[in-house]
Amino acid sequence: MNRLENKVAIVTGAASGMGEATVKLFAAQGAKVIAADINVAGLERVVEEVKAAGGDITAVQVDIGNEEMIQNMIQTAIDTYGKLDILMNNAARLDFQKDVTVKDMDIFEWDETMRYNLKSVMLGIKYALPFMIENGSGSIINTASIGGQVGEMTKSAYAAAKAGVISLTRSTAVQFGKEGIRCNAIAPGMVLPKDRIDNAPDYLTALIDVYKDVKLVDRIGDPMDIANLALFLATDESSFITGQVINADGGMLAQNPTVNAVKNANLSW
Repeated sequence: MNRLENKVAIVTGAASGMGEATVKLFAAQGAKVIAADINVAGLERVVEEVKAAGGDITAVQVDIGNEEMIQNMIQTAIDTYGKLDILMNNAARLDFQKDVTVKDMDIFEWDETMRYNLKSVMLGIKYALPFMIENGSGSIINTASIGGQVGEMTKSAYAAAKAGVISLTRSTAVQFGKEGIRCNAIAPGMVLPKDRIDNAPDYLTALIDVYKDVKLVDRIGDPMDIANLALFLATDESSFITGQVINADGGMLAQNPTVNAVKNANLSW
């Protein structure tokens, strides 16, 4: 039996990357999937590929900065499939050019980052909860980031928003656990599809090399790494896990910050 047989799932950011990988895996495991994204062309491609593989999928165009569209996304799941079992709040935004240091931060950029990366997650949870509670169960999976757990040289707003997602995840788990709701967060490190790595511009190649050097596994994360973890959290196999932040970062945050400097200096202690 498929691991998500008869389950209904919503995945945001479904037109590419981690969201696309998760949608395809959920559908392959028997879930009826609402694929949500602002990118209509990308959604159409994903829907076509899932249906060609025999999956049950419905596309919804959603700008996660728009509360009404988030409400409509949740309602579409109910109207189309009659219930909602799984919500993965995965979509986010990050502008590397504008999300800079606190001193140089543009207030509009700060507000937009919070609206898209934190408020949108709260709204998704808020509007999904009544249906999940009525159903007696639900698994909410939020995409956080290792950036929400450490200080960043730039990306001040993004990191703060992702820290907020982690706190919101725990609060949701505490507030609604007795009503059958589980809420967990996945915190990826650098995750890129293979074609993006193979065709990376010079600046990204240099960044990939830096990240590979500080990971405990000798590669960059693949979207399927996140999809596989999301699948586990979506199933009853993880029924005793809630309120947790699971780092999918190749061990990046597991080590003493001095490890690489010590290795490079051929020291031991």
